[in-house]
Amino acid sequence: MAQPPLISLTGVRLSFGAATLFEDVTLSLSKGERAALVGRNGAGKSTLMKIISEAIEPDSGAVWRQPGITYATLAQEPDVTGFDTVLDYVAEGLDGAYMAEAEIMEFGVDPSANPMTLSGGQKRRAALAKAFAQQPTILLLDEPTNHLDVPMIEYLEGRLKAFNGVVLVVSHDRRFLETVSTNTLWLRQGRVLKSPEGYLKFDAWAEQIEEEDERQLRRMTTQLKDEQHWLARGVTGRRKRNQGRLARLKDMRVQHSQMRSALNERKSMAEFSADAGTSMSKKVIEAGGLSKTFSTADGPLVLAKDLSLRILRGDRIGIIGPNGAGKTTLVRLLLGEIAPDAGTVTHSKTLQVTYQDQTRDHLDPNGTIWDALAPMGGDSINVQGNQRHIAAYAKDFLFRPEQLRQPVGALSGGERNRLALAIGLAQTSNLLVMDEPTNDLDMQTLDLLEDMLLNYEGTLLLVSHDRAFLDATVTSCLSPLGGGEWIQTAGGWSDAQDQLKGARRKDGPKSDKGKAAAASAPKAKPAAKLSFKDEHRQKEIDTLIPKLQAEIAALEKELADGGLYARDAAAFTKKSTRVGAARTQLDSIEMEWLEIEEKRAGLIGS
Repeated sequence: MAQPPLISLTGVRLSFGAATLFEDVTLSLSKGERAALVGRNGAGKSTLMKIISEAIEPDSGAVWRQPGITYATLAQEPDVTGFDTVLDYVAEGLDGAYMAEAEIMEFGVDPSANPMTLSGGQKRRAALAKAFAQQPTILLLDEPTNHLDVPMIEYLEGRLKAFNGVVLVVSHDRRFLETVSTNTLWLRQGRVLKSPEGYLKFDAWAEQIEEEDERQLRRMTTQLKDEQHWLARGVTGRRKRNQGRLARLKDMRVQHSQMRSALNERKSMAEFSADAGTSMSKKVIEAGGLSKTFSTADGPLVLAKDLSLRILRGDRIGIIGPNGAGKTTLVRLLLGEIAPDAGTVTHSKTLQVTYQDQTRDHLDPNGTIWDALAPMGGDSINVQGNQRHIAAYAKDFLFRPEQLRQPVGALSGGERNRLALAIGLAQTSNLLVMDEPTNDLDMQTLDLLEDMLLNYEGTLLLVSHDRAFLDATVTSCLSPLGGGEWIQTAGGWSDAQDQLKGARRKDGPKSDKGKAAAASAPKAKPAAKLSFKDEHRQKEIDTLIPKLQAEIAALEKELADGGLYARDAAAFTKKSTRVGAARTQLDSIEMEWLEIEEKRAGLIGS
């Protein structure tokens, strides 16, 4: 029996200036529904969530809410400023601290820690604990899996499937959406289409819709030709009698344009491509007897121990494992950016590397998109040895011509990621290194990126927690066993999990889903070993960390105001410059943070 709706939107319209974001949005959500909200970057997914949660009001239309319902929202960038401890943050607005403490323990965060000193994954866990602690009727989650490792993602999947209310989730993690969703909302051309089935069947459903749209478009194109022929024969002489027909023709033109744009949304974007460069020897990187240990306050932390690895031309290797396992540091070790304690790393003499790191900090917030694509000036960019006009190349990455003079600092997370991809993929390389490339990308961009990687003839090293993306793009995985040991398995992420079941050390982290989730999330025993002492040690070593992170968070919040640049360009430039300087200051202490994070996994096997 169908459940009555908890919330309904009817004919909702919202505009920003002259641009209409939503037009006639009609939908309802009932108890037990877990809806995946999908659509292109910039389509308005986060804004629709704000309308549902009463954060903003639509220009027109009706929003009905069942009396007594409550909301909890997880934003893409949780704001933890102004709180002394994680417990203070999670317990905000609650009558007591019991539920907050319980959820903090479930998500494995130290309640006494300063929230400004948390890593990205810990901050996300704290924000999830806060959302669940509110025991809401409707749970609104915007990119909840960002910065989470796979065991924690799987734990979150279990929590959401057991949630007794409405879940509305925006995520780039397709495996996550396939697992948790019961239906799908497609935000398309300012309207919302609803499928009664989960995201697992989204592609087939979307194709049916687009096939029908194409049939309608063909019929409408024929009708338009007939009507335009009639107009060309001289409607002027019969103007009064034919005003109705002329008005219908104008409406038909608008509808035709909208339908064509909707079809282009998934089909007309140019394909990404990456050039593998000139021919090179079959051996790309060879590591022999590689060892690396970091000194920490609680003893040595072993990243690699007698690691021997050969990476050949055409290999596609996914580097996987929980947060803190040392994945990014291992990549830097293999690239020669960090010197090993013992062993050797040999590179091909013709090695050309393109490195896409997860911070995107190489983008100058003060410059424009045009400046980023053409730093030496001019109106063209060298794309894999071929000259292309800036506007044409930027269009491949969904940037409109009028955006090209927009400051980089005002871009959204997804737009910054697309810009970083545009810069990186223009370079000729035979080794492509990508660290969490899928963060903040929409589904269509992910599909195009997958196609590019499948067609890339060079070698790929991919660090990612996105299980579906790994399964689609890599041919082998490198996984940590603890104590500096790594194992290479054939296939993607799913294949690695099957092969690792018998390969994990008895004292290492277990690979089966149930045990991994239980070890990583409820009670969070590994985190408890570190929680207070190491966090306290961090504060002793560098008291600048909380100050800098608070300052960066505040500046980023101010820079997120899209009107700041227009109101006060000098203030925008000053704040953007300071954000860059503050991030640079933090660079010098990243290694200490990395050591503490890696110790979560390292202590288990050391």
